Amino acid sequence: MELSNIKRVYLIGIGGIGMSGLARYFQHLGCVVCGYDKTSTELTSELHREGIPVIFSDSEEWIPSSFKTPDEETLIIYTPAIPKNSVILNFFINAGFELFKRSQVLGIISKGKFTVAVAGTHGKTTTSTMVAHILKDSGKDCSAFLGGISSNYHTNVLYGKNNIVVVEADEYDRSFLTLHPDIAIITSMDADHLDIYGDHSHLTDSFKLFASQIKPGGKLIHRKGLPLETGFTYAVETEADAFASNIRIENGDFYFDFKNGNTSITNIKLGIAGLHNIENAVAAIEASLLLNVSAEAIKSALGSFKGVKRRFEYILKDEQHIFIDDYAHHPEELKAAIRSVKRLYPDKKLTTIFQPHLYTRTRDFVDGFAEALDLVDELIILDIYPARELPIEGVNSDMILERMKLNNKRLLAKNEAIDTVRDEQPELLLTVGAGDIDQLVQPLKQALQHV
Repeated sequence: MELSNIKRVYLIGIGGIGMSGLARYFQHLGCVVCGYDKTSTELTSELHREGIPVIFSDSEEWIPSSFKTPDEETLIIYTPAIPKNSVILNFFINAGFELFKRSQVLGIISKGKFTVAVAGTHGKTTTSTMVAHILKDSGKDCSAFLGGISSNYHTNVLYGKNNIVVVEADEYDRSFLTLHPDIAIITSMDADHLDIYGDHSHLTDSFKLFASQIKPGGKLIHRKGLPLETGFTYAVETEADAFASNIRIENGDFYFDFKNGNTSITNIKLGIAGLHNIENAVAAIEASLLLNVSAEAIKSALGSFKGVKRRFEYILKDEQHIFIDDYAHHPEELKAAIRSVKRLYPDKKLTTIFQPHLYTRTRDFVDGFAEALDLVDELIILDIYPARELPIEGVNSDMILERMKLNNKRLLAKNEAIDTVRDEQPELLLTVGAGDIDQLVQPLKQALQHV
């Protein structure tokens, strides 16, 4: 496939965060772009407002006629999350089109560019967005394909005027193996996506293979303690090749010092909260230093960094209520989010609403979820969000509740959760999950405000 030949792009699963980024990219190049997704969301509405039509009926009759005949000017992209029996997917297959996964297209786009790829079972979205913001804010510039909506730029794709591209490298379905980066960051390698990998060792092998694909002369940056034999290590409050120290909270803001073998930066104010985000920042600083961004510019950029939508995002912060929303959907992510909230607000009672994501993940990590959620003061758990999966007999949210030691816990429907928040007015509320819990954020905010 030659990108320069492409004039029309159809995306099957266009509403996904990675897919929508590609849709915006190809429209930016001047291509005619449209696509299909299962349900309407705020993101698909934004695409529509930007001039990218999206259909929600899995029927070939809604595919524009100009997309129905294979040629070298038409590109069809699909996400592995699309069911194999999708009518639109099978139309393009049967019509003789060569279909490309999102990850393959990202690999083609980044080929020939200086690529900074950020991988990890968690931390990759915030870290890649930090790197991109530092490069933009410092004037170094870059293009970027991000796994979330940057709060600084209100988009998931950035366009630069140089040869540097920052990409989030997704381990799901081994997607990141299409990339050959110049700088690779690996933030974490905890067990996840066992529906794909089977066990933790196979996931670890995949990360090692990703690390081996770094271009000659390239650099691997990874968190200290990961089972990787080479690379530059980073850590928080622990000696490593690069590390953060003197971590403190002043007036609700996190501050820290950075040090590696050559550079010291003191009194860095991080524009977002969370100990885990200081760890992400250390990795982003190291990558930026490799790209010759000055220490002063890095410090300034981190102070103005606003984070990523649904990554420790403040929804409400007033005298009566603090409401934080986070994408955490793995036990380790939940622990990081909960501990950060409790560190910031040690004297407040923490009420948490959690929506488990995927039957397989709930089954595989039920004990880890129970342990993480036992850290809160009050828990409301929702039913499992199935995403691409069919139900698994005996796997449900009650499995988690049964294993928890916490007494103040209950399973509620979404509307019941909103009513409960309206009635009980929790002083400190945290919503967590990767499903459609984001659609509860505004109703919950209104419930807290008695709107």
